[in-house]
Amino acid sequence: MKLEHFALNVEAPLAMADWYTQHLGMRVIRQMQEAPYTTFLADDSGRIMVEIYLNPPGEVPPYRTMDPLQVHLAFVSENPAADQERLCAAGATLVSDQHLADGSHLVMLRDPWGLALQLCKRGSAMLARVEW
Repeated sequence: MKLEHFALNVEAPLAMADWYTQHLGMRVIRQMQEAPYTTFLADDSGRIMVEIYLNPPGEVPPYRTMDPLQVHLAFVSENPAADQERLCAAGATLVSDQHLADGSHLVMLRDPWGLALQLCKRGSAMLARVEW
């Protein structure tokens, strides 16, 4: 089986979708302009999606106060330092900047709504490139 999407209940899905498309290179695949504002965003591979929505029966998690290790979205970055600077200028905030012994560079940020985002430049590939 292949992973299709990961869903998150968030406080401002339409604004978040705009920010993710503008600053993270994602694109809107489907979007509802009325509640619950369900939006499917695809990464630049077109193979992985994140679904965001505001669904009041389900509580929006307190992303701002959650440890980023509880939940975060990880993005491949060829230049984490430059992406960190660019994203922070656009409203993200820095949480941590790590250089690992294997050559990986991992930057943890929070988007403007508090959701943790990780920028990953791996010292060696974790997954083999697979053509779908």
